[in-house]
Amino acid sequence: MAGVNVLVIYYSRTGTTEKMAKAVAKGAKSVKEAKVTIKRVEEATMDDLKEADAIIIGSPTYYGQMAAEVKKFVDESVKIHGALEGKVGGAFTSCGAMGGGCETTILSILKAMLIHGMIIQGNPQDHHYGVVSIGAPDENVLGACKELGKRVAELAWRLKKNHSSLSPF
Repeated sequence: MAGVNVLVIYYSRTGTTEKMAKAVAKGAKSVKEAKVTIKRVEEATMDDLKEADAIIIGSPTYYGQMAAEVKKFVDESVKIHGALEGKVGGAFTSCGAMGGGCETTILSILKAMLIHGMIIQGNPQDHHYGVVSIGAPDENVLGACKELGKRVAELAWRLKKNHSSLSPF
């Protein structure tokens, strides 16, 4: 059986969210069955989404929401509505201050994934909805990003493996 395709999409103006995206991708790559692709949102396509088994989206927080570049991409995904059902999703964000809208940004990304019928991977230990960095990511945040990538890739692999072993009824 083929491995699992993990797509990490992000927008970054200052480089903060890009650092997080690279850590998320590194965590996903730690799962031996995972093939990981990392793309800036401006380079990502609807075909990239359709080909992925797992999609992790990162955006800086702008006024408590995802960046316009990410929102535009999410809005365009209406063209493939239904094609992402059953894929695993996760999200991460960076913002300037605690209480600056980080969780609402994460939730806006996750809500779009849920509308597509995706399965969201949370974390019961910390960064429950997705990883947040206040300012530049420190080693703890980068570790949480790696954990997010790993958890999403592992869940996607388990689902794909179990799905392929199911007998048709």
